[in-house]
Amino acid sequence: MGSPALHETPWDTKVFGWYTAEVPVYDSAHLQLCGLQPGLYTLKLDPLADKTLAQAYGFYYCDTLLIPECTDSALQRFVSPQHSISASYDKNELLTISHSAFVHGRFHRDPNIPNQLADARYDQWLEDLMQHGQVFALMYEQSVAGFVAIKDNALQLHAVATKFRGLGYSKYWWTSVCDEVFRQGHNKVMSSVSASNLAVVNLYNRLGFRFVKSTDVYHKYVS
Repeated sequence: MGSPALHETPWDTKVFGWYTAEVPVYDSAHLQLCGLQPGLYTLKLDPLADKTLAQAYGFYYCDTLLIPECTDSALQRFVSPQHSISASYDKNELLTISHSAFVHGRFHRDPNIPNQLADARYDQWLEDLMQHGQVFALMYEQSVAGFVAIKDNALQLHAVATKFRGLGYSKYWWTSVCDEVFRQGHNKVMSSVSASNLAVVNLYNRLGFRFVKSTDVYHKYVS
């Protein structure tokens, strides 16, 4: 058992088979708890925060997350009859697209996490979202080209199949997904993207999103 002062993440433990937790407070009292048992510890910090303490306790940088948001009136819309979204799909098609799609994520960038476990982590997340009816397939004519998961007003998890990348199609699908969020009564739509994923950063910028927050993500792995 880990310390109750840390926030356990059982969804990650389920995939990795290790103890996993997030550190809720950035101070020595909490950081010294990270290592009382083997596992993976996550610390999220403001990019301007002093990282000396984190490094002293063995945390290492993994990723920077950007938070884009957009209102209905600010959204730059792109429409094409060939591109649509659908709540009906074969879940195995979406899992095939998901597998190995998230190479920009912090779990793939952590050298202590094997890529197959990082892939499994995102596959499991997608399965959980599909079970709750929160996923839309991205359709190009009659072909499944990717997926986007929505929770409340947030686009939580998204991927496009390899053969449909780099063609300028995503702006049409994201327009439809954002309109679905607004249709559900929300006044803004938000997401989260790795700063290293320049294609998606540029996509959100083109659609009229503003980047309102950034967070540095650090890990500590204890074997």
